[in-house]
Amino acid sequence: MNQSLFYRIQERINTYQSDVIRYQKILTQIPAIGPENQGSGETEKSQIIKNSFNELGVDELFEINAPDPRVSSGFRPNLLAKIHGKSNARTLWIMSHMDIVPAGDLQLWQSDPFDIVVKEDKIYGRGTEDDQQGIVASLLLLKALQDEQITLPFDLGFAIVSDEEAGSEYGIQYVLKQQPSLFQPVDWIIIPDAGNDDGTMIEVAEKSILWVRCEIKGKQTHGSTPEKGINAHSAGAHFIVQMEKLYQKFNQSDSLYDPPISTFAPTKKEPNVDNINTIPGIDVTYFDCRILPDYSIDQVKNEIRRYADKIESQYSVSVSLSFPQDIPAPNPTPADTPVALALQKAVEVVLNRSAIAMGIGGGTVAANFRKAGLPAVCWCTVDETLHGPNEYCKISNVLNDAIVFAHVSLQE
Repeated sequence: MNQSLFYRIQERINTYQSDVIRYQKILTQIPAIGPENQGSGETEKSQIIKNSFNELGVDELFEINAPDPRVSSGFRPNLLAKIHGKSNARTLWIMSHMDIVPAGDLQLWQSDPFDIVVKEDKIYGRGTEDDQQGIVASLLLLKALQDEQITLPFDLGFAIVSDEEAGSEYGIQYVLKQQPSLFQPVDWIIIPDAGNDDGTMIEVAEKSILWVRCEIKGKQTHGSTPEKGINAHSAGAHFIVQMEKLYQKFNQSDSLYDPPISTFAPTKKEPNVDNINTIPGIDVTYFDCRILPDYSIDQVKNEIRRYADKIESQYSVSVSLSFPQDIPAPNPTPADTPVALALQKAVEVVLNRSAIAMGIGGGTVAANFRKAGLPAVCWCTVDETLHGPNEYCKISNVLNDAIVFAHVSLQE
């Protein structure tokens, strides 16, 4: 690797603090929320990013719009930009997503979630970390290459996609279906959408995802005469306790993952009755299960059905199960794949730390690449404030992420 070129880029990026704030302010003011959350999509935000790509002089720019009648524009935008290197034998792709989640309870925010607030090293606002940090780091790298007039050894690509927060059907899944030849097995793919606070985690694997909806039907009656009804809420509570047994049944541990076990968490609960003095006849509870690849999803489903049958028998209720998400884990990216090794080297140089390959419980868009036989890793340096109130990114993290990407892009 040409060390002098790297030091030039590093020094240049470290002067871009005001650019981090400028980009984050523009992007945060556009709430790119998907239609599943009553939003209008990513079209306006994509135009801002497209203009930035053109200003920074990309060599190629592809717009791959996924039709979606639920949004006013009629489509969900996906942008892929490239700058040419000395060789086109491979491309380093850095992929981020435009869409964000809603702000949630505004009373929990200390500021307007869609107008950034800068406090020392932190920029507060919805989307600043998830995933505008990745977008801004990409733009900073592109800007530094332009400012320093540097040509890389290989091509560099940026994929900025829609719909990550709701499953990626209109995002990277659509891109891979429409333009599969854009990505090659020799390419290096980095997704700055999962990481930890010191940059030492390179995500190469994930667990299977199973979401469970359990609807229990009993018989509604007055609270003063519970014997005349069948309490669906009580049966539902006992079902939750039964589900705890999944931890004993599927108890394998794998140190590659954090946490190293399968998890089976009760999460959402639908309202049942509006008043205290009514025995509910319907109870609906959801579970989020993250399952190690050692077990098949069908194994877990069968065990859950067995628990449901037991509750039906004990409490004279009917139990209906459905599965809003059912995603088997793809084959992991090998820990010694070239892009993972390149990231390890870059983190050691830039952050003076040792990064290791790990698996996580959360699903990532890397799964879409892995299913297509394309090695992809997730990496960034984040405090993991995503989806919560007072989400923030650190300016220093954005700068360092861009410098790490620069180091990887110069490796031959």
